[in-house]
Amino acid sequence: MKKYGVNELRQMFLDFMESKGHLVMKSFSLVPQGDKSLLLINAGMAPLKPYFTGAEIPPRTRVSTCQKCIRTGDIENVGKTARHGTFFEMLGNFSFGDYFKKEAIHWSWEFLTEVVGLDANRLYPSVYLEDDEAFDIWNKEIGIPADRIFRFGKEDNFWEHGAGPCGPCSEIYYDRGEKYDPEGLGEKLFFEEMENDRYIEVWNVVFSQYDCNPAIDRKEYKELPQKNIDTGKGLERLVSIIQGGETNFDTDLFLPIIHATEKLANVSYEENKMAYRVIADHIRTVTFALADGAMFDNAGRGYVLRRILRRAVRYGKQIGIEKAFMYDLVPLVCDMMKDFYDYLPEKQDFISTMVKKEEE
Repeated sequence: MKKYGVNELRQMFLDFMESKGHLVMKSFSLVPQGDKSLLLINAGMAPLKPYFTGAEIPPRTRVSTCQKCIRTGDIENVGKTARHGTFFEMLGNFSFGDYFKKEAIHWSWEFLTEVVGLDANRLYPSVYLEDDEAFDIWNKEIGIPADRIFRFGKEDNFWEHGAGPCGPCSEIYYDRGEKYDPEGLGEKLFFEEMENDRYIEVWNVVFSQYDCNPAIDRKEYKELPQKNIDTGKGLERLVSIIQGGETNFDTDLFLPIIHATEKLANVSYEENKMAYRVIADHIRTVTFALADGAMFDNAGRGYVLRRILRRAVRYGKQIGIEKAFMYDLVPLVCDMMKDFYDYLPEKQDFISTMVKKEEE
């Protein structure tokens, strides 16, 4: 398997989906437009909600994006685990009343095995407990043995994120090998600990056919006027697998930031990995959020950003950095990401100024 760089891999996905008739759209702003249910865009499908519900007509019934996202619900895990992050890029392909389960599953398999070159024997799909149709596609059409297809309940294989489109899903896991399974549990890990370091989820195909109203007791799921596809692939974890990184942070997405931070500290990365990982993740989050128009504040999304920056500064003190330093990392983030997000360099000075002022 070739070890692709992040920019190469991102483009490979978008080119693949374009070859399947998808309109490739630019990432939407992290600041939600016309959606009061979110402070910040937290999923690839979030900006596309009106297309799923039928409230707006999409530019094409097949769309693909690499969407910037921010999630902070599990911020305390950032730096502790191999995969948690507050800022991430979500690769996605979407169908609005066009194709459904068959095509979505086949294309996910084709991209991972034929385009990227992952070993098919290391891939394990899961399906919703009652979804015999998805199970049969994996088993009878893709050719995955029945004992390698896992059925899980609503907690694991039914995707919903607050109000809006939702539905059963099929996930694909990659086996990173025995090195990440010290107790030798093997496939038992699927049932004992879904968030483990051996079997990593690399693709989630959501069969988005319901509209969820969580405000109603016991929730309410209404059939959408059309059956849709909403897929998500975390670019960071896919890069980690392809580049052989022990964690998401051991890749070309984070290591340049980590090495730049080492020059400012008196403690090495090996001596305090968590501090460096928090800093590398959080400066990416702050940089992209400010570039999209968010600002530091005492409430709302501004408070989220303030909390993220202060957490990073606190970890900076752990590795001996007493002065303002996060603003010095902004130009590096902008330079690393400018190939795809070409607007960053022109906003670099403004972002650095805002971050320094907030640090001080």
